[in-house]
Amino acid sequence: MISGVVLYAIAIFLLGISFQKNRSKTKKAIVKARKMMLNLLPDILSIMILVGLSLSILTPSFISAVIGDDSGIVGVILATILGSVALIPSFIVFPLGQTILHNGGGLPQVAVLMSTLMSVGVLTLPVEKKIFGSRFAYARNGAGIVMSLLFAVLVWGVWK
Repeated sequence: MISGVVLYAIAIFLLGISFQKNRSKTKKAIVKARKMMLNLLPDILSIMILVGLSLSILTPSFISAVIGDDSGIVGVILATILGSVALIPSFIVFPLGQTILHNGGGLPQVAVLMSTLMSVGVLTLPVEKKIFGSRFAYARNGAGIVMSLLFAVLVWGVWK
């Protein structure tokens, strides 16, 4: 697994190469990237705040009560809805999934929850639409939901 330090080192190295090849283009690219970052910063900060609040309100014990072993298809649907709220990175999702499983969550329900948490994001949709366009954003989120549900059906078939 590549750590953040390695990625930053590679980025700095490649930036140095770019700077040596063409200083003016590199400076223009840095200014443009800074401007893009500052334009997206309010949206990203609001998403981070909403995700943090959601994770503090929706505790693993509450989620496992709603999507436990006995919840069946209703639990899968609820897990799909809960997971579609925000795009969350895998280093947060995997420990959360393990905690929910240890608290009594059902395997298919947790599988769809984890899958949608990493592939669907209603809270991040405005930023995604701004960057990639509405058509792409809706198509990607729709495909994420469909693939997550297929994944849950597959897990359910193997598990049961």
